Amino acid sequence: MAVRIRLKREGARNCPYYKIVVTDQRHPRDGRFIEIVGRYNPRGLEGDFSVELDRVAYWLGVGAQPSQTVHNLIKKEKARGRLQGQASVVV
Repeated sequence: MAVRIRLKREGARNCPYYKIVVTDQRHPRDGRFIEIVGRYNPRGLEGDFSVELDRVAYWLGVGAQPSQTVHNLIKKEKARGRLQGQASVVV
């Protein structure tokens, strides 16, 4: 099973809201998932992004691959110093 960490779209039309989920890459974008590890609101305030770094580190350790968007989000937030446990996740 190829596991990915990617965004799952939720919210109303023209008002997207995303959950960061761990899923099998063969499932559709908004389909089944294994675990929710964070959330992201692109229309919200600048800091409207949260992720459970310990769970992301676990899934990366067992072979999950982050999508390019999730990779960039985590990298950007780590550079801003907003995420705790920065040394635990190597993205």
